[in-house]
Amino acid sequence: MRKPTPVSPLMHELSSYIAGALKRKLPSEVAERAPLHLVDVFASMLSGSRLLPGRLALAYVKPLGGSREAGVIGARLVTTTLNAALANGMFGHADETDDTHPPTRSHPGTSVVPTALALAEWQQLSGERMLRAMVLGYDLCARTLLALDATKYARTGRHAGAMGQIFGATAAACALLKLDPRKVRYGLSYAAEHVGGIATMFRDTEHVEKAFAMGGMPAHDGLSAALMAARGFTGVEDIFSGEPNFFSIFIGEANPGAMVNGLGRNYEIMRGGIKRWTVGGPIQGPLHVLNDLICEHRFKADDVEKLVARVPETELKVVDNRDMPDISLQHLLAVMLIDGTMTFAAAHDYKRVNDPKVRKLRERIEAIADPGIPAPVRGWRCVMEVTLKDGRKLTRETMAAKGSPDNPLDRNEVAEKALDLMAPVLGKARSQALIATLYDIGRVKDVRALRKLYSAQATASPYRRRSATNKPTQC
Repeated sequence: MRKPTPVSPLMHELSSYIAGALKRKLPSEVAERAPLHLVDVFASMLSGSRLLPGRLALAYVKPLGGSREAGVIGARLVTTTLNAALANGMFGHADETDDTHPPTRSHPGTSVVPTALALAEWQQLSGERMLRAMVLGYDLCARTLLALDATKYARTGRHAGAMGQIFGATAAACALLKLDPRKVRYGLSYAAEHVGGIATMFRDTEHVEKAFAMGGMPAHDGLSAALMAARGFTGVEDIFSGEPNFFSIFIGEANPGAMVNGLGRNYEIMRGGIKRWTVGGPIQGPLHVLNDLICEHRFKADDVEKLVARVPETELKVVDNRDMPDISLQHLLAVMLIDGTMTFAAAHDYKRVNDPKVRKLRERIEAIADPGIPAPVRGWRCVMEVTLKDGRKLTRETMAAKGSPDNPLDRNEVAEKALDLMAPVLGKARSQALIATLYDIGRVKDVRALRKLYSAQATASPYRRRSATNKPTQC
């Protein structure tokens, strides 16, 4: 029989940290920032529950039955933790409204929050414990990808976010289940067995498979990995050392030290981004710049001769002339020029993709992958030039669009965005109450109290009837 590989100092440090993370009080700046991400993810889950991926997720989990452990957001359904995590995760990434981690191009919240919420409800835990587990999950999601180098990993044809988010969900679940360091190590090993996510998801034109791969799957599988360890499953105690190991299998060259360097001092949620506009992350910079130019110079679509947007090469690959409207850079720039702003309804209106006015304007919009603009680490970026028919050339740039870690949304701005997403599902009054409760989550003694605020009858999408005048604050 082969002797087990000794547990490395790195794994000892990491597993011990995860096991004890919920005993550590969050630094004040982290405790202030984390509820903003919580509000944003809840808003994304509620709005996503009425979109196609959300409706399909609900239809899938509803007949599965099982113990009444955790609630499904936006529906009067209480089901197993695994079912709730899957459905709520798909809701959260049913489109591109959810938060991100720009340095790793992952979406931690849409997998970590559903996992932490499901377990906290089942175990009747406090909001403070759930929040600390959420912060831990963001750390492990990001650190796993930083150790692998998310850009290199993506070149293998796999999707980095789907991989990182499962480790984030597993860590959050292990902490909430009070696993000791050894069981945490087994949980991480089973998380590695679950790793999935391939780049073919980008060919999905309806965001259903992407919602599963980037939201529901990591939440469900990360939670199941922790539950297996909690129920006595054993296995490889250190997947990060020995031969082969997790890093050598998936990438070869890696920086395992990134898993623990600064752990407990540098919190990755502080490098997270909350989108101002409810569209793909790489489009935040171009919309930020175009909005500023429109506000300053008051031009309209008919005034524009040509628009050139320069963005980092890695970002353009994600949003260049995509079929889905909310992640198509050229389409959204054309829509903003016509409307003067960007709304949720406009970003998700498939009919406008074939609108002759929009298509004609897109011919005057050029997107360029500029190697002189480095990939975003702490901000969404864009350099733009707009040539008007009167001969004027307008230029502007941003290296940290609004919502970036270095230019974050404040509480009021996040609440404004969240209310716009929640109100069609819950109504204005209940949405405001939910937002206020989430901002004060540390005072919630039992997370199940959130159910009466986030539950609603499952209905057809209200966004189809949404008023085009419901616009975010602009100029």
